[in-house]
Amino acid sequence: MAPPLWLRRVQLLSGPGEPPVRQDALIDGEGRLLAWGEPAERQGAGLGLQPRPAEGLLLAPTLVDPHSVLEQPFEGTAETLDSLAAAAAGGGYGTVALLPWGRPWRDRPEHLLGLAWPEPLRLLLWGSFSLEGADRELAPHRDQLAAGAIGVAAGEESPPLPLLERGLLLGELGDRPLLVPPRSAALCAGGFVREAVETLRAGWPPDPVLSEILPLQSLLALAKARPASRLILMNLSTSAAVEQLRALSAGLPCTVSWWHLLADCGSLSPAQVGWRLVPSLGAPRDRHALRGAAVEGLISAVAVHHLPLDAEEQLLPLDQRRPGLAGHGARHGLVLPMLWQELVDGQGCTAEQLWQLLSWGGSELLGLPPERLQAGSRRWLLFDPAREWHWSGGSSLSRAANQPRLGEQIRGAVVASGLTAAESWWLSEPS
Repeated sequence: MAPPLWLRRVQLLSGPGEPPVRQDALIDGEGRLLAWGEPAERQGAGLGLQPRPAEGLLLAPTLVDPHSVLEQPFEGTAETLDSLAAAAAGGGYGTVALLPWGRPWRDRPEHLLGLAWPEPLRLLLWGSFSLEGADRELAPHRDQLAAGAIGVAAGEESPPLPLLERGLLLGELGDRPLLVPPRSAALCAGGFVREAVETLRAGWPPDPVLSEILPLQSLLALAKARPASRLILMNLSTSAAVEQLRALSAGLPCTVSWWHLLADCGSLSPAQVGWRLVPSLGAPRDRHALRGAAVEGLISAVAVHHLPLDAEEQLLPLDQRRPGLAGHGARHGLVLPMLWQELVDGQGCTAEQLWQLLSWGGSELLGLPPERLQAGSRRWLLFDPAREWHWSGGSSLSRAANQPRLGEQIRGAVVASGLTAAESWWLSEPS
């Protein structure tokens, strides 16, 4: 067992509504957070420990991913239950909620059984809105909730409005959430990069903005007609959608994919990973609007929406490849470091605002209490915003072949967490 760790004057973010403060913290060799503040100093001195300077580090609750994809949990070539657990923990994610998209589709109670992670990780499951995700017949909502589903989710596009209305009218969901993407595959017209001047210059087939806006307008009308329902919009991707939400007198819960805050069709080179997505990668104006909406709180949570592809799929030409991007994978995290750079360093966002997007907002969408630092808990992470490291396949904990920014220098790292073994912590600079 590793010796206890006494952190001196670490920046400590204990929970929502509590600004970060500089305090000492004490962590035992099994990854449990024992104490902070004066009790940590007293216990550390009593154990004869030497404090470790930690003024540049942030000690905070673990992160929450409100939706990701794992199609074949036990025999997948792109990802398995175990590899996803390791990848999520490495990035500081203590909770991941899986969409029902799988083989078989997780649309019945028996398909939700046997999927779990060991403590302190938490794996949650979305049930399916329709049978096999085909949007023809409703899946048994009440039975799925009884089997442990946190709510139900649609597939990659919005189901027909009559089916949505019937699902809400039946009332089997009660106060549980319904997660729906504002997207029409038919209106995409074969395009897979959002229409913009940059898209035309790059020669990609354009996906019109209407493929998101028209379904969004229907969903907003449905939410207004059914105010008791817990409708959540999944993966907003356009500036026009942001303006639609901003015009509402009362907001509607929604998520955005982390990659849509980091990349656009004007900033990504043609050879880079990250072009083929659902919803489509946006234009620079879309990314700018989504970042602004995230910082101001119009967007409820940032989702990883991890959708891994194997090496064979990734070798296909872009227009023949399945859409998707892997976000869980890097040994020291990728989502948190890159969004810290983008929003905190670049946009003036505070650590509290970032944790609202990456942790507390996701908990609220999933109907969970917000993550907090608690004595005796292993659900914490230690983040170093200044640590630089080389992102390579050798430092990946995921099997996915569609991980972005491989081969680049990354600034910011999850250097320790109660989610991982103490032997894997990166508390010293490499020699």
